[in-house]
This record gives sequence, structure tokens and C-alpha cells, in this order.
Amino acid sequence: MKAALRRRAGLLRDKSLTLGGLFSVFWPQISVTWAMTLVEVALFAIIPLLIGFAIDGLMQDSYVAFFQLGVVFLLLIVVATVRRVYDTRAYGIMRVELGKTLVARSAALPVSRVNARLSMGRELVDFLEKEAPESVTAIIRATAAIIILAGFHPRLVLAALAALVVTALLYGAVHRRFFHLNRALNEQSEKQVGVLEGRSLPRLGAHLLALRKSEVRISDTEGVVYGLIFVALLGLQMFNLWFATQGLNASAGQVFSIVTYSWDFVESALVLPVTLQSFSRLSEITGRINQTEVHS
Repeated sequence: MKAALRRRAGLLRDKSLTLGGLFSVFWPQISVTWAMTLVEVALFAIIPLLIGFAIDGLMQDSYVAFFQLGVVFLLLIVVATVRRVYDTRAYGIMRVELGKTLVARSAALPVSRVNARLSMGRELVDFLEKEAPESVTAIIRATAAIIILAGFHPRLVLAALAALVVTALLYGAVHRRFFHLNRALNEQSEKQVGVLEGRSLPRLGAHLLALRKSEVRISDTEGVVYGLIFVALLGLQMFNLWFATQGLNASAGQVFSIVTYSWDFVESALVLPVTLQSFSRLSEITGRINQTEVHS
């Protein structure tokens, strides 16, 4: 696998250092890991439903759903283990080749900037390895949750969609702020090696304080936005729990499935603002690491 990855890595020299550029070069490896991710997600998606069936079955001395649940658990363990072993090797080589290409293109830039951009560039591969599959997972889980909740009652789905709309609107209101805050943080990070070379404690203190201020501004914005998003999504969970127990003639297993899939939807919807924030940061980073002029 390593030899195949390195052969494809030569193609990266002629590509823009973006998510699209990485995907166009390493798409066979990325496709394999995403395919395993989809299988893993599909298995996760049916577990709450099988648990609900198993609860109702065991209460009636039937073990069919219980054994089906055990088989799914076993398959999940195998797929999850193989995927993680493969991911570590495939994405590790991608980070190495991206770093080599970035440094080769940045020969005219100060070492301080190149050093900072090496760390920033790794975030592109981190996104492909972690956030991108998590986003796909969240979309599938949310879709599965909506379909299954619709099978119980349309009001459960309407509540979920209303919470999702509120989530999107809240993040949309601060998207540009996240972009500008990340730009300020990255600009300060590029100065770090130069500050360290100066061996001036006052200058280092000012640099670290500037980093801290940027990080605090990002954290404060996240705290407010995600707090409001939590209110909307947890309101959905409370409504569906109340409706499942008071508005439906549901069994204990069915109530469990409704509550679990509602929570699945909540967890999946929370990935949306995280992914959008990652895009805000990566869009700033890709523009920065593809600049090779000294004055950039």
C-alpha cells in the first residue's frame, strides 16, 4: 500500500494544495476508507432499532432479534478495527507527501511562515481523515433517523427538521466571523519562529498573548453559537420524548427506538456547525498555503 501511495504522490506536485487536489491524487485510498466508513455507519444506524426489537422480543421470550443484534455487533467490531488500521497508514503517507510538496513550493518564504504552514497543511489531511467521514456519517445517520421517526409519526420528523433549520440559521449568522477570526490566528501563528529566533521575552509574551486573544475570541463565539444550537436540539429531544410517551400508543421498545433515533439526529445535527466551521478555517488555510510569494 505504501508503494502505491508514493507512486501517486508524485502527481501532487502539479496540483493545488486543496481538499480537491488531495482527493484527485489519493482518491483510491480515500474511497476505500470512506466505503468502510459507510458500512460502519449503516451498522450503527440499525442498532437502536434492533435493540428496540430485542427488548420487545425478550419480554415475549423470543431471542431472534437478540441474536440478530449480536451478529451486527460482531460485524461492527471487525469493520471498525480494519478501517482504523488502514486509515493510519493511508493518511500518514498523505501528510508526509503534502508536507514535502508544500516545503518545496515555499522555498522563497521565511522559515517562520513555512513552519506554520506545515502544521496548517496537515489540517487538510486531518479533515479528509476525520471531519469528512464524520460529516458523511452524520448525514446518513440523520437521514436514517428521519426515515425511521417518520414510520412512527410525522410530528416527530417535523420537530427534527425545525431544529435543523434553527441550527443552520444560527451558524449562518456567524460564518464570516469565524473566517476572520481564523485568519487572525493563522497570521499570528506564522510569526512564531521569527519571534523565537529573536529571543526576546517581551516580544514572545506579546506573541503568545495575541495567540491567546484569537483563540479566546474563537472559543467565545463557539460557546455562544453552540449553546443556542443545543437549546434547539435538546428541545427536539424533550418534545419527542414527551410525544412518544403521551401522544402515541407505543411499546417500551418503540419508545426506546424513538428516543434513541431522536438523540442520533441531535448528535448528527451538531456535526453540521462543526463541519462548516472547519470549512471556514480550511478555506482560509488553503488560500494561505498556496501563496508562494515573499510578500504574501
